[in-house]
Amino acid sequence: MPATILIVDDEKNTREGLALALEDEYEVYMASGADEAFNLMDAESFDVVLTDLRMAGKSGLKVIDRAITLPNRPICIMMTAYGNVETAVEAMRRGAFDFLTKPVSLEKLEILIKRALQSRQIEEENVVLHERLDKKYSFNGIVGNSPGLTDVLDKVKLVAPSKATVLLEGETGTGKELIAQAIHQNSNRSRQAFVPIHCAALAANLLESELFGHEKGAYTGATERRIGRFEAADGGTLFLDEIGEIDASTQVKLLRFLETRSFERLGSSKSIHVDVRLVCATNRNLSEMAKSGEFREDLLYRLNVVTINLPPLRERKEDLPVLLNYYIDQFAEENDLPPPDLSDGALRVLRAYSWPGNIRELRNFCENTVVLKRGNEVTEYDLDAKYSAVAGAEATTHETPLLSAGPTLSKEENEKRLLRNALMKANGNRTHAAELMGISRRTLHRKLIQWPELDVQK
Repeated sequence: MPATILIVDDEKNTREGLALALEDEYEVYMASGADEAFNLMDAESFDVVLTDLRMAGKSGLKVIDRAITLPNRPICIMMTAYGNVETAVEAMRRGAFDFLTKPVSLEKLEILIKRALQSRQIEEENVVLHERLDKKYSFNGIVGNSPGLTDVLDKVKLVAPSKATVLLEGETGTGKELIAQAIHQNSNRSRQAFVPIHCAALAANLLESELFGHEKGAYTGATERRIGRFEAADGGTLFLDEIGEIDASTQVKLLRFLETRSFERLGSSKSIHVDVRLVCATNRNLSEMAKSGEFREDLLYRLNVVTINLPPLRERKEDLPVLLNYYIDQFAEENDLPPPDLSDGALRVLRAYSWPGNIRELRNFCENTVVLKRGNEVTEYDLDAKYSAVAGAEATTHETPLLSAGPTLSKEENEKRLLRNALMKANGNRTHAAELMGISRRTLHRKLIQWPELDVQK
């Protein structure tokens, strides 16, 4: 769809000549004065407003004043035969994108309009990008409402606006980087860089260079100066994941930075000062490491100004259904596939599973389910053996004979036996039987319509 342009000029020949020159590429409207322009701007949405400065009645500056108040603010370009610095400054101060003198060069005007539209497109793309980032990393992007997660988010809300160093503790896969991003995104540094680095992924000599940078010739292979992650994060947030894996030398340099907010590149004695907010994460017990001499105690004191413990998924079982739905929908959309539904039985089995890999393991399960488990519904019989084995063991421990059906039975016969056992154990009470099977009463009722011979109440 072509961009729309409003030409405002009280000289008929000028506005019609400009319209004729532009109408092949743009949708052009014309107004003979400010009041007519106001009416058009109220009725239509314009991408560009091209207005003369001096007109009978209200001036072009009044047109700019009105244009910049519109919900869909157009780009404003001023035209005037009185081309002087004062006019240009005033027009730009009032919100004009640029300024042209009369007689207008059509070539310059077309170039200016294209540049203005490109600039607007970049601005719109940046707004969309920031909205996506805000959605992805704000609290709305963190799924769940269990007490453990709520406590974490309450602390994030309190600490995010501050400059305090934050230490995130928790098992692997509990979402420490996502929480670090939420801290950054909800701080006044959100428009600056968020720079993550996984400390365990690099050898000690490489990690020091990666963090602090190096000068040319600092060591064999250093053929040019390198900017480190601290400099890259200036004004923003540096996230050090697996902080417990850094070696003693890097610990000393990190401690010095926390004390002085400065550091030196490898091979240099010049101090570099940066404004960096530090968020660290670990799946190890740093206090125990400090007692054994593996981690500097003074560095630990500097790091855990605010400590946030992330609960493992096995302690957030109430969040499991919404997490499963969230990631299944996400991967279905990414792969352009319909999202499968998890049956009540599948949810029962997945609830019994301990999820040792936490959120990371759950994400992998959801992606695998979307890509490989095609169909409208995923039942407990479609799950991998490791999930059902846990559910079976749990049922045996509690002496519940609901999973005692032999492995050689068909899926239908196995499900019928489970249902029969549940009804017998519940003495025909459908509500109790549904609870034993981990399904809704409606689902149980539907099964009994399908297999009426199992209904012990008849």
